[in-house]
Amino acid sequence: MSETDMQTAVDDMLAKLMKEGIADKGDYIDNDTGLLMCGKCHTKKQTLVKLMGHTMKPSCLCRCKAEELEKEKQKREARELMEGISRLKSAGLQDKTFFGYTFANCDETHPCARYAHRYVGHFGEFQKNGQGLLLWGNVGTGKTFLAGCIANALMEKNIPVLMTSFPKLLNALGGIYSGEKNEYLKSLNRYQLLIIDDLGVERDTPYVLETVYLVIDERYKSGKPFIITTNLSLEELQNPADLEHGRIYDRIMERCVPVAFSGKNYRTGKGRTNMENASGILKA
Repeated sequence: MSETDMQTAVDDMLAKLMKEGIADKGDYIDNDTGLLMCGKCHTKKQTLVKLMGHTMKPSCLCRCKAEELEKEKQKREARELMEGISRLKSAGLQDKTFFGYTFANCDETHPCARYAHRYVGHFGEFQKNGQGLLLWGNVGTGKTFLAGCIANALMEKNIPVLMTSFPKLLNALGGIYSGEKNEYLKSLNRYQLLIIDDLGVERDTPYVLETVYLVIDERYKSGKPFIITTNLSLEELQNPADLEHGRIYDRIMERCVPVAFSGKNYRTGKGRTNMENASGILKA
């Protein structure tokens, strides 16, 4: 075959490959292998395969196309992750103001900010032990804000969190029957962390106290961690006025590390070993 005929054959092959969508403008046929090469990265777009005495040239990804597809995959995964986080936040943050409670908006000089950071950083350990936090202190000291920072930071790691309040839970539970109430309480355990704001603002009626106890007890029995914020003092929590309050506070104090919003970390005698370990992580 003459050089002209060979060039014609190569041109015809390229034209066919371009028509089939395999070759792009600038691609060429390698003289030594007869394989299609990428005109940009100069790597193979075909490979040789021998099957039952026949030689075939199936297409393959050149280097630049493989890199392009990998970048597209990373962008798609990042987009899907952000969409997933957005769905988590829509489902998990029951107050629109919670969306802005992030470490990016946090005053890092706040004496309790490092506790919140460390809880997020060591969440796997706290989760394993079913341990949460009891954020207590006066109104306006940043309890709810830092609880929200924890919620948002964990959800950005694709960890399901529900942040709600006792008034919202009481309102939701007030309109359903007993059987449905149990199912609703169990549904809260779908979340790896449950954050409940404002313990103590609800009215002290027998019905309310029983409902609050059911919420706390169900989470306690699940072995999953929860965070409680309250304006009640540690003295009130450790020395409840009656049995009804006592059984609620006992559950909380056993599972949650109390953090005073004066920056000081406290612990109780209940679950002392676990509490000492948890306090050590928070204060490290």
